Amino acid sequence: MEAVSINQSLAKRTILLAPSGDQELATALEDDGARVITWPKIEIIDPESFAALDEAIQDLFGYDWLLFANPNAARFFLRRLQNLGHENSELDTLRVCALNDATRQQLEEARVHVDLVPETLATDGVITVLETYNGGRHSLRSLNFLLPRAAISRDHLRQALEDAGARVDVVSAYRTAGSHNSELVQLSVLLNGGGIDCVIFTSPSTVNELSQLLDTNDLSRLLKEVAVACVDQATARIATELGLREPIVPTKPGVEVLVFALTAHLVAAAP
Repeated sequence: MEAVSINQSLAKRTILLAPSGDQELATALEDDGARVITWPKIEIIDPESFAALDEAIQDLFGYDWLLFANPNAARFFLRRLQNLGHENSELDTLRVCALNDATRQQLEEARVHVDLVPETLATDGVITVLETYNGGRHSLRSLNFLLPRAAISRDHLRQALEDAGARVDVVSAYRTAGSHNSELVQLSVLLNGGGIDCVIFTSPSTVNELSQLLDTNDLSRLLKEVAVACVDQATARIATELGLREPIVPTKPGVEVLVFALTAHLVAAAP
């Protein structure tokens, strides 16, 4: 392999890994000078209050669309709907959008019809599909959307819908918590403040895990200043589906090759 100044590129760099990440990889990164941190283990629990969700459910007929970003949103919403004495069939009068196939499957198993599943999870793509489905560029004006989400949701989709003229209510259906909530807060601060240099996904499931932890369907907005590396093409495909572009992928399996590819990228990108 061509010699690369590893210490120059990884010293004082902060690399984010999954809590179930490869220990050999973490050790190799630390040996080359990187600071390695892991995101907290994900835990999905009830919201602190159901008040906003209950109010939205009681006013269901005031909405045109229900948008579910992930299976958790669908599962917790439907459970609360039933706990309040409603039937899933009452959703038949609304349009329902599931932002991915896993969410569609969750809804259909509960006998909830799904009108739309966008081919892309990126916010701009979702808006385009909704506009096309509803009849054109200005079709979202005056439509009413309900988005059951997590308490920490990044409301990129909400903002985009409102920019298109829609009215949007985002209500907490569940909370996404880590093993220690302070760790999740710290991670959010690091991401927002540019404190993460690179995230490495070691499997397709780790991409979905971080997306669920941060409760976003558009990781590209949160990681726009962060280098992204994936262990293989299968993992890179999932990352791309969640809005990430051009992840670093090693030419062949192996920790050494992955670290080398990451190093080469960071050296090339250094000012």
